Amino acid sequence: MAATAPTPRRLRAADRRGALLAAAAREFGERGYAGTRLDVIAAAAGVTKPIVYRHFASKKDLYLALLARHEHDLDGFTERGIAAHGDEPPEPMVRAILDDWLDYVRDNRHAWLMLFRDASGDAEIRAKRREVNVRAREVIAGFIAGTGTSVPADQVEPTAEMIVSGLAGLALWWIDEPEVPKPIVLDVAARVCAPAFA
Repeated sequence: MAATAPTPRRLRAADRRGALLAAAAREFGERGYAGTRLDVIAAAAGVTKPIVYRHFASKKDLYLALLARHEHDLDGFTERGIAAHGDEPPEPMVRAILDDWLDYVRDNRHAWLMLFRDASGDAEIRAKRREVNVRAREVIAGFIAGTGTSVPADQVEPTAEMIVSGLAGLALWWIDEPEVPKPIVLDVAARVCAPAFA
């Protein structure tokens, strides 16, 4: 008796949505908003374009969903660092946060490319990029203020902006130079950022 081919397992809606977001992240990271086509995202996710529309109203909706997910992830770095190292001096806690953050950069390179190298998209997309950047600054400013730092209160926000901008630049550099080992990048980030928390 001939063996029958197994029936392909149908993906759950959440898994299919996740596959679409992963495919979209790769495409948007490589080609930007304007250079990415929805049918290419669908093919990369192994679905048809109508399936994409079951989960996302448009290409813009998909792009904004990725930016929103990145914005949502921002709080996690400091929260996990404080939970794991809150009783320690600031320097090891900052290093642990940066170590976690660099793992995120490696696994989500599209987020930095979408935020800092892609200038395409309409006013709503540009506004969402600004919103994500503002949120990153707020998270870092809150962390600086909460560590008992010697940074004067009126300098906390600009210090946070300098850290966010510097880390964004470092992330982009590491994306372009992926052969550089993570410990080297971590040492650089920690050396530059740690004084703000002393």
